Amino acid sequence: MHTFTSYDGTTLAYYTWGETTGDLPAVVLHHGFSSSALGNWHLPGVVDALVAAGRHVVAIDARGHGASEKHTDPDRYGEDKMARDLGVLIDLLGLNRYDLAGYSMGGIVALLAAAGDHRVRRLVTGGIGASVVEQGGLDRAALPGRELIDGLLTDDPATITDERVMGFRMFAEATGADRRALAAQAQASHRTPIPLDRITIPALVLAGTDDWLARRPEVLAAGLPDARWKVLAGDHLTVVRNPEFAAVLTAFLT
Repeated sequence: MHTFTSYDGTTLAYYTWGETTGDLPAVVLHHGFSSSALGNWHLPGVVDALVAAGRHVVAIDARGHGASEKHTDPDRYGEDKMARDLGVLIDLLGLNRYDLAGYSMGGIVALLAAAGDHRVRRLVTGGIGASVVEQGGLDRAALPGRELIDGLLTDDPATITDERVMGFRMFAEATGADRRALAAQAQASHRTPIPLDRITIPALVLAGTDDWLARRPEVLAAGLPDARWKVLAGDHLTVVRNPEFAAVLTAFLT
């Protein structure tokens, strides 16, 4: 694990694996909400698949997540700020070009980053779908923000009535996440149009068959100038553990 200081003084953690071989650039990974670089990418085998294919891999712990600094002020959060963090890290590493993959919240971050950074060669998003085009972020109908925030902050989980919110609460507790930091990010989540037309590089949209946060991935793919999409077995929390997820992602980037 390594750390760096981002544009606003926030200390962020990142990890690296493998070495650059041939002409292929590094692969940069951004995890989803309440997860981490290790939980989203390393443990499910995605990092191992990329390294086995000869790729150098970099994965960041987003602000408020993993080993990175955890603020409780919503003004310190939002996917746009996380995209800026990525840019600082890319500059620090001196990458002239790179492939980028993001999952769920990280998928929004990856789209924002790719829309403004000419160094991105190829892009993969997972765990998001039509809501990116229609709402500018994660599906508010599938996961109402106020309920999620209250569910993360309550001292009594028995008061949570939405099973989807309970799933995120249980996941946060199982991973030892800072629930106040997660609630701050939930309040700041991205809700404005993303300039998808600027992302002219080849892109791949991945979604789980039972992922209620990634409905109609074909709509997101159609909103990108050069994108394809694929649905794999799994839901929002399990599709990344499907070996086909790592295989398809690696093949597309390699």
